Amino acid sequence: MKYCRFQVSGRPQYGLVETVAGREEITRLLVNAPEDSNGDMEDVPTRRVEPVSLSEATLLAPVRPSKIVCVGRNYRDHAAELGHDVPVEPLIFLKPPSALLAPGGQIRRPKISNRVGHEGELGVVLAKTCYKVGADEDVRPYILGYTCVNDVTARDLQEKDGQWTRAKGFDTFCPVGPVVSDEVDPWAGVIVETRVNGEVRQHGSTVDFIFALDVVIRHISRCMTLLPGDLISTGTPSGVGPLVDGDVVEVSVQGVGILRNSVVDE
Repeated sequence: MKYCRFQVSGRPQYGLVETVAGREEITRLLVNAPEDSNGDMEDVPTRRVEPVSLSEATLLAPVRPSKIVCVGRNYRDHAAELGHDVPVEPLIFLKPPSALLAPGGQIRRPKISNRVGHEGELGVVLAKTCYKVGADEDVRPYILGYTCVNDVTARDLQEKDGQWTRAKGFDTFCPVGPVVSDEVDPWAGVIVETRVNGEVRQHGSTVDFIFALDVVIRHISRCMTLLPGDLISTGTPSGVGPLVDGDVVEVSVQGVGILRNSVVDE
């Protein structure tokens, strides 16, 4: 199942996304928010509407998380390109929900930074409350679906501050979308790619995670309660680079779609 969040008559609404004649269309409205389904998306009631092409809809970020938990340095080649050691356990940090940006929205480069960069990642949306997941417990029932995330970063401020809150937390620094899908399997390998103005900058696979998704979720859940709708961004492959005014950056996740945003200077 795939769903999106979009504007209908000026109001936000969740829509079911289906492929019709080779084109992705919003075919039904979800009566209840997906994060209220407790993971039982098949039982969420829907209401049929006149189909709308996904490419023509006014999309919103498909998540409304209480928190955004990110994993740093989860690819060896990314740790190496930044000159960092490979972590011995998942390295986590938070981005504020105020950083969320819709597909098609503009990433704003703050005046106080001279080096804003992209980090394309697989995002995981939580289905239900998750705390202290057992060592032998299957984490899949806690997952509602997967999406594309761009963990935009002011790299110069990250280096200056010695910690990441400011560098990762500016408004518009967390584009997410265009849809959430439960039709991919990160454990089997999902390709994550970032393009800037059509040029491939990043290309990686989730099979190359240092810490697999089950390890990540268990680790996070040992220190904080994950709530329905919370978002985990799972780390970026090598190839991170700068964004400048006028760029168009695309993050694609195999089986999910393409998250496209433009870049502007404040």
